[in-house]
Amino acid sequence: MRKLVVVFLCCSNFIFAQDDKKDNERMEWFNDAKLGIFIHWGYYGVNGITESWSMYHKQIPYTDYMDQGDEFTASNYDPEAWAKLFKEVGADYSVLTTKHHDGVALWDTDFSKLNVVEKTPAGRDLVGPYVDALRENDLKVGLYFSLPDWSHPDYEVVFPRPDTRKNYPQKNQKTWPAWERFVYFYKNQIKELQDNYNPDLFWFDGDWEHSPEEWRAKGLKDSLLARNPDIIVNSRLNQYGDYSTPEQGVPVVRPEGPWEFCMTMNDNWGYYPSDTNYKPSSQIVRTFAEVIGSGGNLLLNIGPKPDGTIPQEQETRLRDLGRWIAKNDAAIHGTVAGLPYGHFYGPTTLSKDQKKLYLFMLQDPKNYISLKGIQNKVKSIRVLGSDEELDFVRNGGAAWNNIPGILRIDLPAKESIDEYVTVLEIELEDELELYRGHGNAVELN
Repeated sequence: MRKLVVVFLCCSNFIFAQDDKKDNERMEWFNDAKLGIFIHWGYYGVNGITESWSMYHKQIPYTDYMDQGDEFTASNYDPEAWAKLFKEVGADYSVLTTKHHDGVALWDTDFSKLNVVEKTPAGRDLVGPYVDALRENDLKVGLYFSLPDWSHPDYEVVFPRPDTRKNYPQKNQKTWPAWERFVYFYKNQIKELQDNYNPDLFWFDGDWEHSPEEWRAKGLKDSLLARNPDIIVNSRLNQYGDYSTPEQGVPVVRPEGPWEFCMTMNDNWGYYPSDTNYKPSSQIVRTFAEVIGSGGNLLLNIGPKPDGTIPQEQETRLRDLGRWIAKNDAAIHGTVAGLPYGHFYGPTTLSKDQKKLYLFMLQDPKNYISLKGIQNKVKSIRVLGSDEELDFVRNGGAAWNNIPGILRIDLPAKESIDEYVTVLEIELEDELELYRGHGNAVELN
């Protein structure tokens, strides 16, 4: 069986992927998903500070950081409402921070007393209800897990930290090397999550702090697949991920292979009420269009409050995105990455049968809309979310040399223009065939 090895640089990590039939089947739902919701929920929301990193940068002492747990109540936590909202928005999966670098687990782990059941007024497992709610709403389950644990006594950190051994039972491990104790600990927490919740996706983080050999990354990936042959893993399992995860800056050049762009709505991942630098809904919609046009998914972040409610500013933006997705769903789900650069000045997607092309107009056009290099005969052009069909004509070209010229499309009526991004559907007579110059036509793979 042919195998293609792809090495991709992202966030200072190399990932390794094998393009064979099994991997394609395993990644199928992810490639079709388009939108996921990232959830950063933890102690850091109590004081509205940077998640875990506030300790790393010595902005808050370790003890004061952990004291936030006294006010982490989850008193209004409603995972069913979360899941219904995500479904309404048009998401296909969600990823929850089960444990960030601070070491605080949102489930009742047997391997650490530093968990919300034992240390907070929440007093219960918060991961299980989330998983159940997602599945009841036909959403794929993603669990974020930090490989580093900055509270574990055997994990070296760069900030002052008191003795934390009382929070980490280590029966019959005293003679082991410190790193072996830590690897045993973190792998057992991952096994616990997989055994208890059987997620569809593991979203690892923090792999840059140690080498793949130190993490025992290959063995971990093998054990995950042995327990669930369909599990997907992001790129931050150093060299053993299935897809890349650029964050906060949309790639200018289309990444190779499966990928996901993770982005905050303001400038912080967790609940940070003093951060009011929110992206407008228009920017979120435009970013989503750019990402799916390059074949990626958008993993859009929210940071719930310590009581479990979603800030209104974030819910509003989710609903705005959801309304736009519902209006233009034909151009989103069931499509793949669109045209190479140069054919249209904006993102595009293509139906899987390659007979419908979708143009995302990030700017309101002047005079006419230009589309270059389309060899096919065009059956119709319409504005999504509207009954309006647009007239079009070809200009230039040289039929004798197989050069198609420019397809000039009339402008939509003002009432058809979307407040964020207007989408045109171009129906072709047969599968898309492109002219790329020098008289040569190519088919889009």
